[in-house]
Amino acid sequence: MRILIAENDSVAVEQLITVLERFSYQVEHVKTADDALNMFKHYQYDLFITALGLPDLPGEELIRQLRRSRVATPIMVISSQADAQTKVAAFSAGADDYVTKPFDMSETQARVQALTRRAYGASEPRLSVGPLELDLESRMVSINGQFLNLTSKEYSILELLLLRKGAVLTKDMFLNHLYGGIDEPEMKIIDVFICKLRRKLQRFGADHMIITVWGRGYILQDPTATAPALATAHTAPPAAQNLARSEAAHNLCHAG
Repeated sequence: MRILIAENDSVAVEQLITVLERFSYQVEHVKTADDALNMFKHYQYDLFITALGLPDLPGEELIRQLRRSRVATPIMVISSQADAQTKVAAFSAGADDYVTKPFDMSETQARVQALTRRAYGASEPRLSVGPLELDLESRMVSINGQFLNLTSKEYSILELLLLRKGAVLTKDMFLNHLYGGIDEPEMKIIDVFICKLRRKLQRFGADHMIITVWGRGYILQDPTATAPALATAHTAPPAAQNLARSEAAHNLCHAG
């Protein structure tokens, strides 16, 4: 899960990052509203945590600008202001939750999990498709009750697919989710991760869950879906160049 924090209070930032990274969240931090807006132009986030007292723009106005730009990312406000008027203004601007300082970190972490679950239509801390189940809190993955041993990258890919199940995810989206624009490898690494993940799913009988949408990316579907529904994902056979790249990634996958 990828989180952006906009806050110029170094103590609050340190507390948030310490707790969120403990739960393997990928956390990025900016100090101004302008930097936050620029980050949203280039990357996607699962949660945005913002202060109201940013140096260049009031937090409420930052939230309004994000919502006007059709950014649907859940937004949590952290502020030392506890009066009802300020809270109402934040919610009216488009915030989804409001936490006052000093905040209890265990409560904040629980609010983060609840907020992201609601945002992606999951009322429980578990996400599932067909026989596949992922627990957001324990980071355990199982198929028909049998636990899968996944690497951190494989888990992150599967988590993103489940959070946005039914949507086609591009390789750029996976790279952003895994590396956050820092030391990103070549795009073909996503094909390798997907290949290895598919092999592990297949060992437990969960075939054909991660579907390739040629020229676009990947989508997660219930293996019990009807054949026509699955067929729509395969929009077209790959061109010769794409086929060569796919074969190269396949070779790398099986070499690992």
